[in-house]
Amino acid sequence: MPKPRSSAPRPQPSSRPQQRRSERAAPHEHPGQPSATRNEGQRAPREHRGRGRQGGKPGGPYWLAGVHAVQAALENPARTILRVLLTAEARPDFIERLSTPLPALAETTDRAHLAALLGAETVHQGVAALVEPLEAMDLEDALERPGPILVLDQVTDPRNVGAILRSAAAFGAACIVMQDRHAPDEGAALAKAASGALEIVPLIRVVNLARSLETLKRQDIWTIGLDAGGSRLNGSSLGGRRAALVLGSEGDGLRRLTREACDEIAGVYMPGHMESLNVSVAAAVGLYELIRTN
Repeated sequence: MPKPRSSAPRPQPSSRPQQRRSERAAPHEHPGQPSATRNEGQRAPREHRGRGRQGGKPGGPYWLAGVHAVQAALENPARTILRVLLTAEARPDFIERLSTPLPALAETTDRAHLAALLGAETVHQGVAALVEPLEAMDLEDALERPGPILVLDQVTDPRNVGAILRSAAAFGAACIVMQDRHAPDEGAALAKAASGALEIVPLIRVVNLARSLETLKRQDIWTIGLDAGGSRLNGSSLGGRRAALVLGSEGDGLRRLTREACDEIAGVYMPGHMESLNVSVAAAVGLYELIRTN
């Protein structure tokens, strides 16, 4: 994330009509979602190999690995669990961590079997789960949740998106909005980097990012593009108004049309000698600035 080049006066918020609904949805709540855990004991499920779904057709099952990611999935009533694998060594401590009973479909296995399923380089801590991707949520429903919004303009690295999810959960963001194209699918790498935050903060996929920014503006949400050439990001100047931070891709930053659709362009304060920050770090710093003063 580049340094802001100037301290230009901050644009005054417009008097857009407020259209937010009064009731707030529970975190990552998906009305009508079926029971999260499928206890299918009729026959052994087919083996799914590899590191998890990294692309291809959306909606395919993938493997979660690691204590935090699997625990969060099991404790999320909106998540469909197909298999749970635990080593004998990991099982007692993992069961003690859970706030819900371990599903009856949980199997005991060994580390060699997990390595064969997940890849030898995957850090799994003796715990893995085969899951279905979460049900999609509409942007309008996600905006019923409190907190700031993050908008990602073609951020393609799943580890960066996962890290941004983790910061979004830590700072109470309502949701993350991404363009459906030029964004990673929900999969193993993203979920691992999110460390359970995928179960807390909804990922909203949209076709047209500029149109979604207009939707935010109609909800009286001030849209701030994090990029060079604008004012210094200052959450206190918002006066408690809800805001959305818009972050560009790892290499090119914000696209021109995305910049033009934002109410304001601002950069995080960096008094040191670095010219830019990784997009996930910039998201965390920007979110902190918003919640620190609101």
